[in-house]
Amino acid sequence: MIEHAYIHIPFCIRKCNYCSFISGENIQNKQIYLEQLLKEIKTRYNGELLKTLYFGGGTPSLLDIKDISILLDCFNLSGNAEVTIETNPETVTFEKFSGYVKTGINRVSIGIQTFNPYILEKIGRKHTEKQAENSVYSVKKSGCNNVSIDLIYGLPNQTINDFKTDIKRALKLKINHISYYGLKIEKGSFFYENPPSNLPDDELQAEMYNILCDSLFEYNHYEISNFALKGFESRHNCAYWKNKEYYGFGLNASGYEGKIRYKNISDFNEYIKNPFKKEEKIILTENEAMENEIFLALRLKEGINIKKFNKKYNINFLNKYEKIINKYEKFGLLKIENEHIKLTREGILLSNEIMSEFVSIN
Repeated sequence: MIEHAYIHIPFCIRKCNYCSFISGENIQNKQIYLEQLLKEIKTRYNGELLKTLYFGGGTPSLLDIKDISILLDCFNLSGNAEVTIETNPETVTFEKFSGYVKTGINRVSIGIQTFNPYILEKIGRKHTEKQAENSVYSVKKSGCNNVSIDLIYGLPNQTINDFKTDIKRALKLKINHISYYGLKIEKGSFFYENPPSNLPDDELQAEMYNILCDSLFEYNHYEISNFALKGFESRHNCAYWKNKEYYGFGLNASGYEGKIRYKNISDFNEYIKNPFKKEEKIILTENEAMENEIFLALRLKEGINIKKFNKKYNINFLNKYEKIINKYEKFGLLKIENEHIKLTREGILLSNEIMSEFVSIN
């Protein structure tokens, strides 16, 4: 049974220089998009009781309170469902978020990225450092006590001191969840076509990551890039990492239903013509499903539950992957603990290489 859903809202005030997501500044098309989005949801959603619902983007907080209310009314939500909306600081007001909370939003993820004004300008962000701080205060005041912020390290011209200052300012906000990502420049972003200069090298980024882990010692480092006070882990994102099924609604949204992974159409005009059209639709083989589960589970602090994995896929995990496990255990990059196999902190720094080696033998 599907217990999770993602809704993509593709509108932005301005696209950031590092962003490769499907988003744009065509907010004037909001009404027609919402009409087609509602059509997709009402046709495809089967009324399951959802444990999490996530509004991502883009900048979902560009929607009016009424828009969010109408979308929420489409779903059957459990009494303690986690309902998240992403936002950027410049779109946060106390009045709007008080309205969001009344409609049922109970978790807010704020894209701050950095507090450094020079770097904010370099990466194409619209908000100021003061707006970043005030957005957190406004959301808390609105009645939402589950607040997360997104930050990025490895940004152009970012020094160790810049990075440490960002961490200190984040901690002063006394929030219960921090997502801290290393900068990735991907196809579709401004930076991909116009590579920035003065990017921190791999060695400096590794130093930043180690400082990050040491600085956020009061938080549960439950996933490679995510830190939470106890009980405030993102339940929606954990569903992804635990390979749970979920609906994906809206332009370019991805979903996982049964053994099918899919991605909705990414062209705005095509979505308006036909909101049910898929750009990708893959029926996973047993090996592909297993690969996905390994890749996702190794992102989590708890790692792979060997006993459950063996039962689900009818294999002996330790035998099948013996050479890889022994290799990375020897170098202190992987460990087996309480019937779980997991990455060490040093292993996290080489996670893509390690994960790909597990996948390559299937």
